[in-house]
Amino acid sequence: MAKNILTEENFEKLHKVIEQYKHIQGPLMPVLNEAQVIFGAIPYEVQKTISEALNIPLAEIYGVVTFYSQFTLEPKGDYLIAVCLGTACYVKGAQKLLDQIVTRLGVKVGETSADGRYSVEATRCIGACGLAPVLTVNNAVYGRLVEGDIQGILEKYSKTAEEVSA
Repeated sequence: MAKNILTEENFEKLHKVIEQYKHIQGPLMPVLNEAQVIFGAIPYEVQKTISEALNIPLAEIYGVVTFYSQFTLEPKGDYLIAVCLGTACYVKGAQKLLDQIVTRLGVKVGETSADGRYSVEATRCIGACGLAPVLTVNNAVYGRLVEGDIQGILEKYSKTAEEVSA
């Protein structure tokens, strides 16, 4: 079940950020960056609020949000699993790794699991070609992978916070 990110508390935080940046030249990018942190995504309702507060056309904001890869329209899972499919990784078997992750988690590429724990993405070169094939889970990088490594990596992120602290 996806959590509600469009809370009154989050919009209050956003309005504080907008106040902080609205008088500087070029406030859109810093406001969008902060909005991404606050909400975990920049859905339509957030874009509309920013548009009205900064007097920037909604279409312009949407264009920026969809152009830059650091922004997302939908919230990502607690664990963002990104498999590099750049040339070096692909040649060394990255597609098989991705297929295994999709099968094990039951989450399609580009989607988030129903419980909000996992998002799976196929990415292009992440600049770690010497470690090919490579995947990342949030900011952790795993390289020189073989299919047998996937189960252990996924198990590491399958524990709940209660299980980890026990």
